Amino acid sequence: MKCPFCGHVEDRVVDSREAKVGDTIRRRRECAKCGRRFTTYERIDEIPYMVIKKDGRREKFDRQKVLAGLLKACEKRPVPNPKLEQIVNEAEALVAESPERERPAAEVGALVMSRLRKLDKVAYVRFASVYLDFKDVREFMDELKDLLKAKGR
Repeated sequence: MKCPFCGHVEDRVVDSREAKVGDTIRRRRECAKCGRRFTTYERIDEIPYMVIKKDGRREKFDRQKVLAGLLKACEKRPVPNPKLEQIVNEAEALVAESPERERPAAEVGALVMSRLRKLDKVAYVRFASVYLDFKDVREFMDELKDLLKAKGR
């Protein structure tokens, strides 16, 4: 394990315990060089979860990719990172609950968008503009009108 502070590769495990989720081991580590502590999470390496893209390709579900999209949409917005992590956890759970260990990317995207819509409208519009791949301003405006109608209810 590489120290995130100094890059040294030797450390010692100070504490290990099962994380709240249950399928993860949380380890507290201390760098042998700089002495700073950091936390790692270990998951069992299983058959990967897959998402089925619009064009039919299958791609491994990537938590970091989903989180990166959310972080970009929420840039300079008052959205706490734990809320984004929760959305990513829900998206991963959606794929994991599938008997085939795969789901259409559209289902995953719809879940992420619905959660983001409740959390922050501006971040939702940013995410939707990329995810829904608007072809022109009219499509974008239609989505904004839907958002405003829903707000009025």
